[in-house]
Amino acid sequence: MSRTLNLPGGAVTLEAGPRPEAGGGNWNRTAYAAAHVVVDPLADYDPWLDAPLDWDRTLAFREHLWGLGFGVAESMDTAQRGMGLDWPTSLELIQRSTELAKSGGHLIASGAGTDHLAPGPDVTVDDVIRAYEEQCEAVEAAGSRVILMASRALAKAARGPEDYARVYGRVLSGLNQPAILHWLGEMFDPALEGYWGSGDHMEAMETALSVIAENADKVDGIKISLLSEEKEIAMRRRLPEGVAMYTGDDFNYPALIEGDDQGFSHALLGIFDPIAPAAALALSQLSRGDTEAYHATFAPTVPLSRHIFKAPTRFYKTGVVFMAYLTGHQDHFTMVGGQESTRSTQHLAEIVRLANAAGLFTDPDLAAARARPVFAARGVEL
Repeated sequence: MSRTLNLPGGAVTLEAGPRPEAGGGNWNRTAYAAAHVVVDPLADYDPWLDAPLDWDRTLAFREHLWGLGFGVAESMDTAQRGMGLDWPTSLELIQRSTELAKSGGHLIASGAGTDHLAPGPDVTVDDVIRAYEEQCEAVEAAGSRVILMASRALAKAARGPEDYARVYGRVLSGLNQPAILHWLGEMFDPALEGYWGSGDHMEAMETALSVIAENADKVDGIKISLLSEEKEIAMRRRLPEGVAMYTGDDFNYPALIEGDDQGFSHALLGIFDPIAPAAALALSQLSRGDTEAYHATFAPTVPLSRHIFKAPTRFYKTGVVFMAYLTGHQDHFTMVGGQESTRSTQHLAEIVRLANAAGLFTDPDLAAARARPVFAARGVEL
């Protein structure tokens, strides 16, 4: 079978990358991979309205991540939370994944937000608090640590930083164990513009840091997804002792995870879903003190990540699922909400080239065979 693909922009011959090393995780960084979901493509459903999951494949992918040593960040934006995956399905996913995690002794943290509360002019800050508390209670009842997701309803209802302080203070005070906060930038979700009460990220950071300082015993850490190395480092250096920074920067993760003489970031990343084998190897190399090998492993994954997460960044899930299809973790390129349509044929072709350059195709024959029908359906003569 030919490994050569005739793609827009020129042919590419796929090469076999290294097989992943199983059983990692004994690392000097905590690393969560935000995992995607697999839809059942043969269900009779309305793709823009319903989300019938292929539970076997969805949960098998989590087992894949755990097997490489990662913790799973469950039901986050990578799982299309708020972009096709509703709260009832998210909760079932959290419950199923947490049961598997507990039975295997694996690390899991799960998203709790307010996505069952539609933002609107009549929604109050008290409504937001109640919505957060409902989801947090359900996540903790399932046995998972909470990742407190940013709220579209709060972004619309809040009148200033004091409302954020009130909401987070109240919600965190009711938790049984410390949470991971998640500051998701507007490049990932335009509805979160002005989060923490300001459109200026540095001003917003002051409010976030104040909330963390006032509730430090209830905060395990914060994941920030602003795609700015400088802003993350600035915030990391000001976190209270015992509060971790989890990088959500899919552009600059190698340097942020390595850190500097004043600290480092742990990881909670969507890109760790498609590049999990390479990321596991790099984290093992870092833990052994081999920073040269660490950067050599991660370096070719960065162009792929920057491409997958390019603007409009909120459509990055398409590249994540396309990679899962090409690498054999699902048998189709169909997504919740029909979002396989959100990236162009040229974009997908570049993913193939960059993933090949990063050595992510352990079975290039399979990858080539799966890529062909996708590109043929998009008008590429193969």
